[in-house]
Amino acid sequence: MSPFLLTRTLPEDAAGAELRSDVLHGLTRTPKELPPKWFYDARGSRLFEEITRLPEYYPTRAEREILIARAAEIAAATRARTLVELGSGSSEKTRHLIDALLPGLDAYVPVDVSRSALRLAGEALTAELPGLHVHALEADFTRGLALPGTPGPRLVAFLGGTIGNLLPPERAAFLDSVRALLAPGDALLLGTDLVKDERELVAAYDDAAGVTAEFNKNVLAVLARELDADVDPDDFDHVAVWDREHEWIEMRLRAREALTLKVPDLDLVVPFEAGEELRTEVSAKFRQDGVRTELVTAGLELTHWWTDAAGRFALSLATAV
Repeated sequence: MSPFLLTRTLPEDAAGAELRSDVLHGLTRTPKELPPKWFYDARGSRLFEEITRLPEYYPTRAEREILIARAAEIAAATRARTLVELGSGSSEKTRHLIDALLPGLDAYVPVDVSRSALRLAGEALTAELPGLHVHALEADFTRGLALPGTPGPRLVAFLGGTIGNLLPPERAAFLDSVRALLAPGDALLLGTDLVKDERELVAAYDDAAGVTAEFNKNVLAVLARELDADVDPDDFDHVAVWDREHEWIEMRLRAREALTLKVPDLDLVVPFEAGEELRTEVSAKFRQDGVRTELVTAGLELTHWWTDAAGRFALSLATAV
């Protein structure tokens, strides 16, 4: 096996076709919504990196704290020879796991929709760790996934609290699909942001510097560039609210006045009333019992639960049964 392989499983125009489908469906329903994945073009990715360094945005720091403190325990509990990371991005945080799993780790399988991110991370890792095989998959892990033939035990990592962006039925389907990738005794390492004081949660999604507002509005810039949409991000305000019933944060874009959003590529005309909102992200927050229940339903047994010192974020380790 070559030290670095990159396999594309997405069709050539998969992103474009999916964007058109999401916009057509999301902007014609009530209430209007778009999936958060469309934040992340090059500018959106840079803005999110900036968000992770803001004082209000604790999840990235809290998760890194746990990884640094617990990586050796995770390695001892799993003895993984293959590490699979879903939504790997730059693979920066994962280095704590990789270092802890060595020298027994044989293969790292990063999975992401960004070919450039996969190549940069994979080439850097193989240059620094020539004994590690990296088989990157350019794929959408929410659409089903076939893993390359690598040795077990396997550890699948899904970090960053990204599972919170999925609605409950979507989470159930996702966890079922992860379980299907695992043999008995393989494991899932899952990052979840925890329920906490509403003021702290809202501040994390509505920072004083306005970076999250720019990040939120960036989805409109993506529509303008990719679909020739006639839309001005300055016509919308960024909104972040805590939904107590569902225990999730919602990010929305609120029209400042009555306007019409036109998408010529889709022959679509979308009216907005003054004050009407477009939901762009749900970010669910979790409790340990709820995480345990969702894992058990998918055929996974929660064996370890770690939080940062402040109890803001959790990493859970679950074993396939």
